[in-house]
Order: sequence, then structure tokens, then C-alpha cells
Amino acid sequence: MSNAMETEKQQASAWFRQLRDEIVAAFEGLEDSHASGPFASADAGRFEVTQTKRQSDDGSDAGGGLMSVMRGGRVFEKVGVNVSTVYGTLGEAAQKAMAARGVPGIAENPQFWASGISLVAHMQNPHCPAVHMNTRMFWTPGAWWFGGGSDLNPCIEYDEDTAHFHAAQKTHLDPHGDDLYPRLKAWADEYFYIPHRNRARGVGGIFMDDRNSGDWAADFALTRDIGRAFLPAFLPLVEKRRVQDFSEADKDTQLVHRGLYAEYNLVYDRGTKFGLATGHDANAVLMSLPPLAKWV
Repeated sequence: MSNAMETEKQQASAWFRQLRDEIVAAFEGLEDSHASGPFASADAGRFEVTQTKRQSDDGSDAGGGLMSVMRGGRVFEKVGVNVSTVYGTLGEAAQKAMAARGVPGIAENPQFWASGISLVAHMQNPHCPAVHMNTRMFWTPGAWWFGGGSDLNPCIEYDEDTAHFHAAQKTHLDPHGDDLYPRLKAWADEYFYIPHRNRARGVGGIFMDDRNSGDWAADFALTRDIGRAFLPAFLPLVEKRRVQDFSEADKDTQLVHRGLYAEYNLVYDRGTKFGLATGHDANAVLMSLPPLAKWV
């Protein structure tokens, strides 16, 4: 591995940790500032932070990260913000999946390195949308690439909220090319679709995978801006909706929608499958699941 690539990997890992710190601080700020409306009399939520470890088959260190989870706050019913940097040898199933995607040389040398941030928020107030965001960098001896995005998952949809979320994404992507936002939006619409329900998981967002233009710095800058778009896209929606009253029917709608979310993450989500297949901490991998859900 070149010294340049080692430096780039360190830069990517440091960025994901920085973004994690910014989001955790912003979310705890939302908890502190929620002074009126439903749940305002509850204690302000705080993240519980746990170090995660990954071990290779022979018991040697294979990286890890931080799992940060807040439960039962004023605004967030459950939210996880995880970062990790892991490495080692891909198992047979993961090798086959990578080979099927056209990753060069993976059969001959199954070594890998991966770093990223993953976030899922399930809200107390059903008028506040659930949300998902992740960005990551992956490296093998034959290739490197970036991936990720964010998508909004309201159980009660507001057209103006959807418009704001998408506008913030577009604003951050347009400096990287006028054609980028439409392509990543269409990719998200395809990726976050639940075939067995014949419907989308939410109201969309942006998504990319296997991003390698040949210019690492440009692709890393794009990945950073996908991460930077998240808070401006999401926070104003929460600040507006967290004060609204809601009914038992609204809460029931939320729980049913969470069942839909859980189905997608357990059946289709590539990150969930990869995390479990590579032996990462199962609690960290599955932190995306809601605390309560319902099926009808």
C-alpha cells in the first residue's frame, strides 16, 4: 500500500469521527432546547457511548469504533450515531459479493479496510420524520471507493419538509456537477425501495456506492459534502415539528411505518448484511432498528 493511500485512509477516518462529533452535539442541543410541546417535561436525552471491537478469526485486533445511542429523550425516542474503522480478511460470502460487484483482485487478495459513519434516528413525536444517513470509504488492494447518502422517512408526510430536505442535498451537491443531484436522487429512489411492499421506504434523498472517479480528493470532497448536508437538511424539520400535538392514531401510524423500516433494514440493506457478515458488533450493526414497531 502506498504512503499516499495510507494518509488518505487516515483522513477519511478522521472526517467520519469529526462528523459524528458534530451530529452528536447538535442532537443533544435539540434535546436541551425542547422547552415546550410534547415530551418537553422529560429529562433531556444524552448519548451513551460504547467502544466497539472487531476481532479476526484468529483473535487478533481488527479495528472497531464508537457506538453512540440515545434512548427516551425529549425529541429522540432512539437515535444511534456510529463510527467505525475495521480491517482484515473478508469471509467467503463477502468475497463472493464483492466479486459479483466487479471489485478487481478480491479473489486473489481478500484483504480490506473500511471506515464510515452510520446514523438512524427514530423520533418521539410522529410528526417528526425518522432519518438515516451514512457515508463510508472502502479499500481493497485492487480498488477503493466511497458510498453512502441520506434519506428521510416520515410516517406523516409534509410536502414542504420533503422539499426542504431535497433542496439542502441539492445545494451541497451542485458544486460537484449539475448532473450529480438528479443521479443520486434517482439512485436513492431505486435503492430505498421495498419490493415486497411495492413502495418506497420514505420520501427519498440521495445515495451512491462504488464511487471511484479516479480522483480520490474529488470523491472525498463529495463524500464530505454529503455529510455536511445532513444537519441543514434535517434539523429545521425537527425544530418545526417537535412542538406539534399528536393523537393515538398518529402514534399508531408511526409504529406501523417503523415496521416497514425494520423490514427493509433486515432484508435488503447492504450495510446491515456487510456488518454482520464481517463480524462487527451486532448491536452496533442493528442499532438502526426502532425501539417499538407494529405490523398489521
